[in-house]
This record gives sequence, structure tokens and C-alpha cells, in this order.
Amino acid sequence: MRSEYSGLVSRKQLGQVVTVQGWVHRRRDHGGVIFIDLRDREGLLQIVCDPDTPETFNVAESLRNEFVVQVTGKVRPRPDGTVNTNLVSGEIEVLAQTIEVLNPSLTPPFLMDDENLSENVRLEYRFLDLRRPQMQKNLRLRYRTAMAVRNYLDKLGFIDIETPMLTRSTPEGARDYLVPSRVHDGSFFALPQSPQLFKQLLMVSGFDRYYQIVKCFRDEDLRADRQPEFTQIDIETSFLNQQEITDMMEKMICAVFKEVLDIDLPQPFPRMKFDEAMSRYGSDKPDLRVSLELTEMTDAMKEVAFKVFSGPANAPGGRVAALRVPGGGALTRGEIDAYTEFVKIYGAKGLAYIKVNDVTQLNESGLQSPIVKNLSAAALKAAIERTGAQNGDLIFFGADKAKVVNEALGALRAKIGHEKGFAEKAWRPLWVLDFPMFEWDEQDQRWNAMHHPFTSPMAGHEDLLTSDPAKARAIAHDMALNGWEIGGGSVRIHRQDVQSKVFGALGIGTEEAEAKFGFLLKALQYGAPPHGGIAFGLDRIVTLMAGAESIRDVIAFPKTQRAQCLLTQAPNTVDEKQLRELHIRLRRVEAPAA
Repeated sequence: MRSEYSGLVSRKQLGQVVTVQGWVHRRRDHGGVIFIDLRDREGLLQIVCDPDTPETFNVAESLRNEFVVQVTGKVRPRPDGTVNTNLVSGEIEVLAQTIEVLNPSLTPPFLMDDENLSENVRLEYRFLDLRRPQMQKNLRLRYRTAMAVRNYLDKLGFIDIETPMLTRSTPEGARDYLVPSRVHDGSFFALPQSPQLFKQLLMVSGFDRYYQIVKCFRDEDLRADRQPEFTQIDIETSFLNQQEITDMMEKMICAVFKEVLDIDLPQPFPRMKFDEAMSRYGSDKPDLRVSLELTEMTDAMKEVAFKVFSGPANAPGGRVAALRVPGGGALTRGEIDAYTEFVKIYGAKGLAYIKVNDVTQLNESGLQSPIVKNLSAAALKAAIERTGAQNGDLIFFGADKAKVVNEALGALRAKIGHEKGFAEKAWRPLWVLDFPMFEWDEQDQRWNAMHHPFTSPMAGHEDLLTSDPAKARAIAHDMALNGWEIGGGSVRIHRQDVQSKVFGALGIGTEEAEAKFGFLLKALQYGAPPHGGIAFGLDRIVTLMAGAESIRDVIAFPKTQRAQCLLTQAPNTVDEKQLRELHIRLRRVEAPAA
């Protein structure tokens, strides 16, 4: 029926009769001649209907936006002055001979070229939102990216192997989505947070190089770069060390960007240790486009009278850091107050600052701030010299637990950098290495794995797993790009005795380890090879490529920030019969008394 996609009809078909199908993007009546912009996934085609064919003209008069039609007509050049060089079909038009309405449409809630749309309306009518040219472009970009990954890995001998969607619940840092079993009363499957354990088992099974573009599920709080279900490029290899793995994956990302966007990422990617990244940028995924950096001030603030600084400076795990903003003295009080509210999102209690009016006067005459009188001359001198502040600059300070300071000032650094012109327009990838094995959980008073409990400690750090877990470092590697973590991985533990030590450091006893991970511990005793890998977030990579604000813009049917699907109204309630079959009784939560 269709001889060509509407958006691909071009000068090559001049003089030919074509049959095209698509949606009425817009109908325009110009004094007796009707123009129809016909749209399909490849773009727009101008259809011309004149009164010389009354039957066709009458149909054209009845058309409205989003009607699905089939048009047969002759391809002819557009009149002089009407060529649209932005379209493949921009030099031609089709003089309609027949028009058939394949399906009419209700009046859509928005036009397909509207830009300022409510996201809730877009998600409720996602089947219409996906017709919009930008969304069509984004999903095709996603497809090309996934194909480029597959082609690259296939050439290197990687095998695509599917792993189970129904598995057992294992702790990997987020809540599991649980699936009740009808057959096994009181038992549950879990949807996988990642295929981590299965891909390690595949290495034990001798497949050597595995990959999978796979759905993963995490019941966690959402934000712009998270969804309850997301797509992961999951990769694992045997007999390669960390350098070999990261070199291979770096080349893959470069190859994908070149093939899909014709962009040459700068190579080699810089490599930075975790501790340096946190010290300089307050983040383990720093946006290197931003030139601003944090300055360590903890030691210089131990003796000052200002308890807001000296308290954290002398407390275990405390930090005082500074962020110099060149020319920041021009910031208004309103802007400073807004930045103060911003850092509170990350747990900071406030945001101290000093405006530098005259660096030669380290007192209240040269330095403008309520805190100057509470800081010693030595502390003020250290702040000016270490930050390199000049007249007209502003220095922000953060003082709290290191985690709070890093998150607050790290986020502030990125925000000011982009708002005040300290960020370049570029692609700035980075490898972050040498992560801590563990991080301390204040609430539960225990160690948690920073990546996951199957990450191998660095050589010489095995004894630290039991003697001093805080100092143990992991053979872990994360790839960041423009402030987003797009991939994370590690060399895995391939020896059962080392794995047991890690479980011990995490407070997982022998019986618990056997109950939860017995199948892995058993496999490690049957000739498990050295292995390691990485997982990339496909959604995040495509979001960056598309220049989109949220991963929801590159996922066909995403959830809202409340983990709801507005299109299908999921999650929804189920009837009592289904619950009984699954051995489930709902417990009603009483509303708190007023």
C-alpha cells in the first residue's frame, strides 16, 4: 500500500505517483487550495489538494489534526520561494489524486509541535507524546546507541546471554521489588536489581565474555536520573585486569559516540582516585566542565573561636572546605540566600561566606562577612592563600560531617558553575578509581558495601577487611561524563575465602551468608576464574546524548517521580481472589489521630 515513508519522498521521485500514509500534522486552507502537512516517523511531507479533484478536495476539507490518512498523488517541485531546506521532502510536494481516511481522531490535548507541555499530561497521553518529533528522535537515538554497543561487543567476542527476571532477594543497596509465589506459600521472588550474581556464575561457567542489555528494578526514591525500572548495559569478562577492562570499555564508549553522534570524546579519559575527587569536587562523579574546585580548610580552622568551623574541624569525620567564586562579590544577598537554601537540600545547616574587597586587609575592612571577626588572622590568611582569592571574589564555606560538606558544596559548585559561566561546552569523561570497600551506616551502626559485596579488595588490603575496614580499598571503577555516573564496575572476588571475609566485615554471619549466597560461595570453590566487569546506564547515556533534562525523555513508557505510570494507572489494586491465590492478606494502616 505504501510506496515510501512520507518524510523520505524527495526529488528522486519527481514526476512519479506515490502512495504515502501518516498523520495529519496540520491542515491549511489558502484561498481554495488546501495544504496538508503529512507526518510519519521519517518527517513531514507537503500535500496539495486543489478544487480540480472535487472528491479529494472534499475529503481534505474534512481532515483534522491527527487523522490517519492514505494519500496517492504525483510528486512535483515546490514553487520558487517555498523550498524548506530543513526537510528531506523540502524541495517537493505531492499533488493529491486520492485521499482515504484510515481512521479519524479526537481532538488531541496538545499539538505535536508544542514545546511547553505539562509532563503529567505528556505521560497520561504518552501514545501521543511519542508522536512528537523530539520524542521520535530520542527513541531512535536510543535504538542506534544500543545497536552500536551490540556491534562493538560482538566484534570482541562477547555473547549476549539472558539472566532470570524472577530470582531471590539479595541485598544490593536498594529495596527489592518482591513478587509473591502462588505455588510456594509465603515465599517471594525478587525482580533483579542487577544480574550481578548470574553474570559472575556465567564467568565460572566458562563463557569468558558476556553482555546483556537488560531491565533492572530498584524500589528507591526517584530523581531525574533514576527510574524504578531502568536499562543496563551489563558486561563481564574473565582473565582481564582492571586496566584492560577500563581500556576496553573506554574504547567502546568512544566508538558509540563516534558512530551515533559523530563526536570524538577526548582520549585517554583522565583517571582520578576517589579521595581526590571528593577532596577537589565533593563528588565521585564530578562535572569536569566546571572549573571551580573545593579547597581543604579543616586543619586551618581547628583553633578558631567560631564553633561552627572549629567543631567539625576537630570532630572525627568532620570537614571544613571552601569554594571560591571568581567575581562572586557581585552576588546579591538574595542570590546568596537562595544558594543557602539550596545546600540545605543536602543536609547543610547553612552557608557561610566572605566577600573579598581587599586582599591586603585581612580584617573586617577588607573582608566583608559576619564571620570575619570570629576567625583568626592565620585562618583568614589561609583561606585567601589556599583558594587564591582576589579582590571582587567570594568564598563560600561548608563545615559539617565530610559527607554533608561534600554533597552540599559539590552540588553548589556545579550549580554556580553552570549558572555563572564557569562551565565549558564540552564532553568531559572521567574514570574514578580506588573506591573505599565500605561506608559506615550511622543509622544502623554497621559497614555497608560502597559498590556491592562482591567487589574485590586491592592487593594487600585483604587483612584490612577484618582489622580496619575503613582503610580497605576496592578494585572498583566508575565512569562519569559531564557530572553523571554512566557506568560502574569492579574486579570481582573470585576466591571463596576472600568473599567470606567481606561478608564478615559487613556483619553477614556464616549461616546468613550460606542462606543468601550459598550458591555463589559453592561456585567460587569450583575453579572460578579471575573476572570483572562494568554496567552502564543506557538511559543516562542516551539522555546525555539527546541533551534531555530527564531520563524520562528517552524511555518509551516511564514512571513518574512517585513511581506511577499515568498512562495505565499502575500500580493498581487487585481483587480479593488474586490475593487469596497468592496467600496475601492486606493490612490496613490506620490514619494517625488528629
